[in-house]
Amino acid sequence: MQRASRRMLALTLCSTGFTPRLTLGRPLDAISTRAEVATLPHHSPCTTARRATIGCRAPPPMLSFDESAYEEDRLARDGEAMAAMAVEEAKAAEDAKFAVLRNPWKWVIRRRIWDLMEAEDFACQPRPVHHRIPNFVDADKAAARMGRLPEFKAAAMVKVNPDTPQRAVRRLVLSQGKVLLTPQPRLRTGFFSTLSVADNLRAGDQLDQLTSSKGVAQHGTQVSLDAGYTVDLVVVGSTAVCPTTGARVGKGEGFAELEWGILSLQGNLDAQSTLVVTTVHDCQVVDDWPADGQLTKHDVPVDVIVTPTRVIRVGEGRAPKPSGVMWDLLSPQKLAQIKVLRDLKERIEAETGQPLPQGPDETL
Repeated sequence: MQRASRRMLALTLCSTGFTPRLTLGRPLDAISTRAEVATLPHHSPCTTARRATIGCRAPPPMLSFDESAYEEDRLARDGEAMAAMAVEEAKAAEDAKFAVLRNPWKWVIRRRIWDLMEAEDFACQPRPVHHRIPNFVDADKAAARMGRLPEFKAAAMVKVNPDTPQRAVRRLVLSQGKVLLTPQPRLRTGFFSTLSVADNLRAGDQLDQLTSSKGVAQHGTQVSLDAGYTVDLVVVGSTAVCPTTGARVGKGEGFAELEWGILSLQGNLDAQSTLVVTTVHDCQVVDDWPADGQLTKHDVPVDVIVTPTRVIRVGEGRAPKPSGVMWDLLSPQKLAQIKVLRDLKERIEAETGQPLPQGPDETL
């Protein structure tokens, strides 16, 4: 009876606007008509018990404070902020390093395209595409479109870079009965290799075995520095390319330029007439090339840009193509890594009796 009476009293108080006072830490067991009012049970219609004196306005609610949870959350948020700052600092340090070593405007374009391809999911494995010639969605379609070019159909030997997005191009070259010329990656394990179905595809092997870097090393025929052959068409990979001047940006290591320089110096291609083609995603075609984006003298522009959806032929505004090795741009560090260049340099110096110039130091 007493409990029922107290419950009725609570209902009456709440209906008349009075709010019982919650005494924190005390049991919810008492209702009183005096100034001190106790807490209501959980099933009370007064859903929020507030501290008050009967007949007086109740003060704001007193919320409980979990100090340990607050501190845990604060530390977690601080950790997230510090981690984000560390990422930004690392990115800034990386940008500063490459701005010193290479043309800053090229690095800006690389970063922009790499970030875009990752954000929009235009990239394929290997990922992330940063610091690579980016593999892109529908690279096989770009290769098939390139295969319809009359210059490709007429070519007997095609030089193709060893990067993943051009693997479909290498397969196309072989499947069309042409000779594929491809460099050993970074020229550090050798020079060039040639491959053809007639000479290098063994019984029981698959054509795709000849299109990877590993397959080239296993099955390719290594080419010496003095070998006699003529390159009819050059296919290069790009990070970004300008449709107006044909200027291209690679991954920043300069191997496409070195390979072009060696082949032109040795008479294996004509620097002025040999067509240069690149296959890229449409997002890699950069119309807003920076006004101060001047190419260095060793940069090799392209003549034709092929994407999965279109073919762009660079017009009369194409930048001039270089010829030979630019020794004054070649760092001692890069020279130390590439035996074929050291051999070529020693030969030229022995023949001329004069030392060749040397480029500035760089960190590789």
